[in-house]
Parts: sequence; structure tokens; C-alpha cells
Amino acid sequence: MKSTFRVLFYLKKGSEKKNGEVMIMARITIDGKLCQFSTKQSILPNNWSVASGKAKGKDAGKINALLDDIRSALNTIYHEMQRRDNYVTAEKVKNEFLGHTENHETILSLFQKHNDNMKQLVGISRTIATYRKYEVTRRHLADFIHDKYNLSDIPIREITPMFITDFELYLRTACKCGYNTAAKFLLFLKSIIIVARNNGILTKDPFANYKIQMKKVDRGYLTEDEIKIILKKKMVSERLEHVRDLFIFSCFTGLAYSDVANLREENIRKSFDGKLWIMTKRQKTNTDVNVPLLDIPKMILKKYKGKLPNGKILPVISNQKLNAYLKEIADICGIKKNLTFHLARHTFATTTTLAKGVPIETVSKMLGHTNIETTQIYARITNSKIGNDMQGLDKKFVGIEKIYKEIAL
Repeated sequence: MKSTFRVLFYLKKGSEKKNGEVMIMARITIDGKLCQFSTKQSILPNNWSVASGKAKGKDAGKINALLDDIRSALNTIYHEMQRRDNYVTAEKVKNEFLGHTENHETILSLFQKHNDNMKQLVGISRTIATYRKYEVTRRHLADFIHDKYNLSDIPIREITPMFITDFELYLRTACKCGYNTAAKFLLFLKSIIIVARNNGILTKDPFANYKIQMKKVDRGYLTEDEIKIILKKKMVSERLEHVRDLFIFSCFTGLAYSDVANLREENIRKSFDGKLWIMTKRQKTNTDVNVPLLDIPKMILKKYKGKLPNGKILPVISNQKLNAYLKEIADICGIKKNLTFHLARHTFATTTTLAKGVPIETVSKMLGHTNIETTQIYARITNSKIGNDMQGLDKKFVGIEKIYKEIAL
């Protein structure tokens, strides 16, 4: 429906000055809602035409010219706001005219500034993966604004809880995002809103009562038998053999993809015990990671020693290709699990360490976690571990068992 816009000038009752003049007011009406303000002009009531909303008489020209300028300025502001903000109120037009302007920073422009700054920090304090996630979020947001409002951008102050709800719906339907994927995109948008609030661009928080919750996902892990199947299977190509070696290396070191990719000779050092350790920092969090090298990863490193360019010690390819080839390996080995490189990290936490009696605090330290609750997501308590932990527990309750036997007879 087309917006209706009117400007009316009238005399304010009860504002009569000592000389008999009355203040001339301007009233803006948009879609039936109005507001008014003083034009700073006054006139004798006898020199005012109520019907035309103008001054009359011999001195009317000067006042009417001023009123025409005000009307013209209000009309320009109204049409500019329609083009820029998509919606206009009488209050907004009045504030713009009186100089009480709001910050017109737009969401996509601020998002782009944020991403441009982040791009400069890639390799310093940010990863390329995180930067790309923000870029994808901005792209989805731009598509949503265009599809929903037919606009190229909108002011940040227009971001409301309803806008967020609609964006989430768009992600789930038009973009076909899963529940957790959509939630992550909303978290990236929320971080931009925080930037806007911290810089005084936005006062209210549209996310204040909007809960973003992630569903718990069981990423799984490989059992020892499944690891053996992958190791025993002859790979049909050198490419798959390299991928298999990288995956197994992570199963026995717990390193994430980015940290495996960054590994160099200087990261393999003798520690206090005279044995070889991996000593590096997690790219994601910059926390120290120190992992004793077990025999299997030692053999993998020996296999590629001196055979790779640019100081690499493992045949790393892109994470995307790596995960595609791992699915191929899963098919070849008959493993009915979603085999990804990240699954190796979960396997290290569960099968390689926790199930073998390594305390969860130690596992957490080797994974580079700063919160043990994160480790609890990775490390699963298997039934075999429960059985081993409970074995022999009966013998510790012999005295209590005797008492029960006596009262039960």
C-alpha cells in the first residue's frame, strides 16, 4: 500500500505573545500518524488563513516563502527516507529536519568493514576458515535482504527480533541449512550487532531475547577394530594412501586439520623425557599443544621424511578434498560412518586415549582445550572402559556383602 504524506501549517492555541502574535506550527502526517514542531515563526491571527494554511495580507510573502521552504525540505527528506530506509514515520522526518539525525550505518556495509579487517588478521590471530564463514554469512544476509525487502542494504537500526526470525527461516528454507548451521550463521550476525552496539551505532540489542541454541550432535568416533580395517586395506591410489596416512596420524595425535597442515620439522622435538613430542600451537585458539609421539605417527613421519616440498612433513591437501577422499575410503573399507578429518580428533579423544585409561584432564591438555567441558564432547565413555573400570570392584565390598547375607538369611 502506498504511503500517504501531508504537511500542514496551523496556529498554536494558547501561544499568544504580548504583541498578539501566535506561533505557527508544522504538522507532518504519514499514514494517519502525526507529529508537529514549531516553525519559529509567529503571526497575528487576523493575518492567517486557516483554509489555506498560509499567511495573508501585505506582509504574507516573506512568511509563506519560509513555510514553502520548510514544506519542500520535509518532502525531500520523506522521499529520501523512503528510498534509503524502506519505511518512514512522521517522527523520523521531523527529527531529520530538525537535525536530530540518527546514525544511518547499514548492516551490510558494517559487515563488510568487519570482514575486511578480519581478512588482514588471517594468519595472525584469525584463520582463513573463520574469515570465509563470515563472508558466507554476509552473502546469505545480502540475498535475504534483497529477496525479502527488494533492497541492497538496510540501516542497522532496522534489525529487529522479527528480522532475525525471518532470516533464520530464510536460512532453513531458501538456503536449506541444517539447524546448527543456521544457528552458527545467526551467531556470526550477532557478533556484527555487538560491534554496532560497542561503537554506539545501535542502542538496543535485537538479540536480547532471542535464544540461539545448538542441538547436540553425536559426531561419533572410530573403534579400534575400524582403525585396523583402514590400516589393513590396500589403497587403490597414492592419493588415497596419503589421505589414509593423514587421517591415521590425527587419530594418534589428536591434531586438527589446520594444525596438521602447519606442522614443520621444528615442531617435532625431544622433551624432558628424552622422547619425541609434537610441540605446537593451535591455529584456532593459539593455545599450546604438546603431544607425545606414539609409534604409528612416528612411522608416518618417517615415511615422508625428506620427500615433500616447502618444509612440509606430511602430504597435506585441502580440507575439502581430504574429506571427499575420506568418504571414498569409508566406502572401500565398508565403514558406515560419516568419515571426516575431524572424526579423527574424536577418535583420538575416545579410542586412542580415554578408553586406554588416559585421564580426561590429560586428554583435554593434548587436544588444546581450555575448557574440559569441550573435551567431554569429544571423549566418549565406551562400554569397554566402563567394564574395565568396574572390574574387581566387588572385591572391595566384601564386608558389606557379608552383612547383607546375614540379614537376608
